Amino acid sequence: MPFSLLKYGLSSEYPVDVDLPAPKELKSSYDVVIIGGGGHGLATAYYLAKYHGITNVAVLEKAYLGGGNTARNTAVIRSNYLTSEGVKFYAESVRLFKELSNEFDFNIMYSERGQLTLAHTDATVRAFRQRAEVNKHFGGRTEMIDRQQIRELVPTLNLDPGHLPVLAGLWHIDGATARHDAVAWGYAKQAAKRGVEIHQLTEVLDFVMENGRVAAVKTNRGTVKCGCAVQAIAGHSSLLLNKLGIRAPIHSFPLQAMVTQPFKPFLDPLVSSSALHCYVQQTGRGEVVFGGGSDPYPLYNTRSTLDLKESLLAHAIEMFPFLANAKLMRQWAGTTDMTPDYSPIMGRSPVDNYYLDAGWGTWGFKSTPICGKTMAELVASGGRTPELIKPFALERFSTFQQVNEMGATAASH
Repeated sequence: MPFSLLKYGLSSEYPVDVDLPAPKELKSSYDVVIIGGGGHGLATAYYLAKYHGITNVAVLEKAYLGGGNTARNTAVIRSNYLTSEGVKFYAESVRLFKELSNEFDFNIMYSERGQLTLAHTDATVRAFRQRAEVNKHFGGRTEMIDRQQIRELVPTLNLDPGHLPVLAGLWHIDGATARHDAVAWGYAKQAAKRGVEIHQLTEVLDFVMENGRVAAVKTNRGTVKCGCAVQAIAGHSSLLLNKLGIRAPIHSFPLQAMVTQPFKPFLDPLVSSSALHCYVQQTGRGEVVFGGGSDPYPLYNTRSTLDLKESLLAHAIEMFPFLANAKLMRQWAGTTDMTPDYSPIMGRSPVDNYYLDAGWGTWGFKSTPICGKTMAELVASGGRTPELIKPFALERFSTFQQVNEMGATAASH
């Protein structure tokens, strides 16, 4: 054993940079209570503390930090959406992602690799042309490419899978990946340094209402008063909203993914096909990740299923036939909150001091920085909604002003 390591372990005076303070008891009250210790909740706490000086904040997480959907996604970052509202929102998130490692002084392993989405029909080609123009107009770097360019970009890709030959592709230069747990811990560490309290194993059970406002939050560790509360609990959003009598058009579905044994690098871009309901990427460790559409029925369970594995891998092998002999290492699932227009619900709720960050479907991780920044602005201003998230308000479903992002996913849902 190296002497320095032994000295580190035995010395009481050796300098140690602790990421999070030791657990402590809940205080009786906080200015802001954030429900959910995933990427969004931690990002909101960080931006409140750093840019608005609001540090009397408690982040309440029923399990462990980043252990929900933050830990269960496939870490894709992109902004190639369909609508002007979506592109502007996610393009700003990509911009923030690029600077997070420097801002945290903590490596989130951000890797810009580009995303290639395949078009198998003439109708998809036409839709991709329009999508590329919308992206260019609102700051995204997206363009159409032909078969020859696809062949040069991904030499191992089968361009003629069964009855669905590849006609063209949508090449999104800004497509990237990052370590999802590093993003969560980076936000947590910096928020804690500024005085934010982070309480793990603290489940919110109910609310105390006074004069139409949330006066306190009941947890398994006691009741705490709050000036306002922010909900950021992907997967179970509707269950908590029900406790407040808030109706929202959210249905939760399992979303599964799986990963193979490591291989030497052969795939740099992220490759997806909504027609084949599949996307494929290779991690920095050489593992090949497969993902696809969500399960076709609502469920809160995060179990893996054989039927999804069989159908997803059959389509993946059509794209990359040589992977037929690859060995799977693991399979997992998360729970996605889907809305009718495939866009999130952000902003104020019918309860005056209760703010919503919900309905993320499969888009939550890639929006982490901009969601935290805008939700912090919302809270710090006392409820004045930032322009960037006004289109995602809950009331859009009653005024018929949906932001339709159906079809913008890497694999169809």
